[in-house]
Amino acid sequence: MASPTPASGTGVRPEAAPLSHDGGTLGFLLSHGFTGSPASMVPWGEHLVAQGHSVRVPRLPGHGTTWQDMNRTRWQDWYGTVEAAFLELRERCDHVVVGGLSMGGCLALKLAEQHADAVDAVVVVNPAIASRRKDLKLVPVLQHVLPSMPGIGNDIKRPGTDEYGYDRTPLKALASMTKLWAEVRRDLGQVRAPLLYFRSTDDHVVDSWSRELVLAGISSSVVDDVTLTDSFHVATLDHDAPLIFARTDEFVAQHVSGGTSGGRGA
Repeated sequence: MASPTPASGTGVRPEAAPLSHDGGTLGFLLSHGFTGSPASMVPWGEHLVAQGHSVRVPRLPGHGTTWQDMNRTRWQDWYGTVEAAFLELRERCDHVVVGGLSMGGCLALKLAEQHADAVDAVVVVNPAIASRRKDLKLVPVLQHVLPSMPGIGNDIKRPGTDEYGYDRTPLKALASMTKLWAEVRRDLGQVRAPLLYFRSTDDHVVDSWSRELVLAGISSSVVDDVTLTDSFHVATLDHDAPLIFARTDEFVAQHVSGGTSGGRGA
């Protein structure tokens, strides 16, 4: 089992440490969500490490410290971090799978759009690329008046579980995320990799519109749409986490060459 890479810099919560492990020639890049932290993805990453794979779970800029820090970052910062991790995995691995939770799923889809020939599969859990919330339409104006609004973190059904996110939502960062959504929606047709989509039936953060748009917009010929019945939004830490891990293993083994073995270092 890999140990999480120590968090760099000052002020980063130890629970928000990223995970980096060099294993076999099949690599996995997993991204956490908006205002969350790597803690929501590390158990999944550790499961993949145990299978012999190479794994990266980066900490997105502005996360794991304070929401004020996050308000000084934008979607290009978050995407730049996951893209750098992806390209580093591509250098050492024969195949790379990208995945993410919530906004992390949005970032994974953007990777699959921008690097369509290099992404071998996409796995998303309650990804966000749109919202029917009417108050979001006010965010472009509100960001200049209010620094934050109540948080959206820890939507978890399982008692005693914590994703170590923020209790406030930074509005400048939120306004930037909605611009990311628009970019990803525009280019969904560029996604051609096999897609495994997990959707919680009881999600208090992301509504069903994102799922409708993703499944209607992508060009992937292989799509597996899995319903999670015993989890809220942060399903990677919830009751359905073992199902997510197992179905990911099965999907990758079936649709990614080399997915049945950790390869080098296995």
